[in-house]
Amino acid sequence: MDFSIAAILVLDGVSTGAIYALLALAIVLVFSVTRVIFIPQGEFVTYGALTMAALQSGKFAPTAYLLLALGVIAFAMDVVDAGKRWRLMGHGAGLPQFLLLAGVKYLLLPIVLFCVAKAIPGAELPMPLQAALTLAIVAPMGPLLYRVAYQPLAEASVLVLLIVSVAVHFALVGLGLLMFGAEGSRTTPFSDASFEFGSIIVSGQSAIVVATSLLLIGALYLFFERTLVGKALRATAVNRAGARLMGIGTVQAGRLALTLAAGMGVLSGILIAPVTTVYYDSGFLIGLKGFVGAIVGGLASYPVAAAGAILVGLLEAFASFWASGYKEVIVFTLVIPVLLWRSFSSAHLDDEE
Repeated sequence: MDFSIAAILVLDGVSTGAIYALLALAIVLVFSVTRVIFIPQGEFVTYGALTMAALQSGKFAPTAYLLLALGVIAFAMDVVDAGKRWRLMGHGAGLPQFLLLAGVKYLLLPIVLFCVAKAIPGAELPMPLQAALTLAIVAPMGPLLYRVAYQPLAEASVLVLLIVSVAVHFALVGLGLLMFGAEGSRTTPFSDASFEFGSIIVSGQSAIVVATSLLLIGALYLFFERTLVGKALRATAVNRAGARLMGIGTVQAGRLALTLAAGMGVLSGILIAPVTTVYYDSGFLIGLKGFVGAIVGGLASYPVAAAGAILVGLLEAFASFWASGYKEVIVFTLVIPVLLWRSFSSAHLDDEE
């Protein structure tokens, strides 16, 4: 292997590692705030890529149906929970106001986005607006999914939440097959430019992927360090009970964490769709590589998780050159020494409440 080949592999590893870094940060965020190991993170990558492809081909985005269905289910669950409370209290005062607020909260945005997706031909939109519409349709599924699947079990053990997460993953994969079919799709690149540095050629799409990932990571840092909402999320991640006593809504924190994770997943799907063919079940492997990066960070440290995800991308790139048939095995084997090291170096604590 000469220098030019090594440089190409490094560039490829960094560009894919940047995507894995976004997913790793999203997984760490969700686990820190909600104790949910968010296995369906990869499905948001798939939904983002395939929704964008559907818009570019002039088709109606089928994820708008799923968004509307999740909104209806969340609205119905809120109504049922409120009915139980009012039955215990013996009166239903404030029912019309509650129904109005719940409808605005869960139904208004899905209905508006459904109508927009029906009325506007996506193929005629410029690419930035196609990406924005994709993000607007798929990202709101995050908080709705939290309301439907995770909020009722928010105080359950990590094992129960993991089982629910696996069930949600399989449900979303099946729905992906139903909505998009078994054929894969690609989208139009954001840039056809290329940059030459000696014997190394960097595509404009790869540069956009890395630059966007760095901007998002920087935006997340500023969000957590400089905003009140970001500090509230950090407080919830440190101590859920203490955050609740200080007046921080842990339910709202969970919804926000899922919203951010869903948005990062959708953006990752939009970024990788021009360079790789995405299928309805591609998200699992992509999300799993982000999970490996999150494991390197101990599901707690954002910088270490991002660095671990970059390491995963580099390892995958070099493994595909030396032993392409075993690259997945090599990448996932990285989990074993990391888990062994953390097992021996960390104190064993009982599961928190």
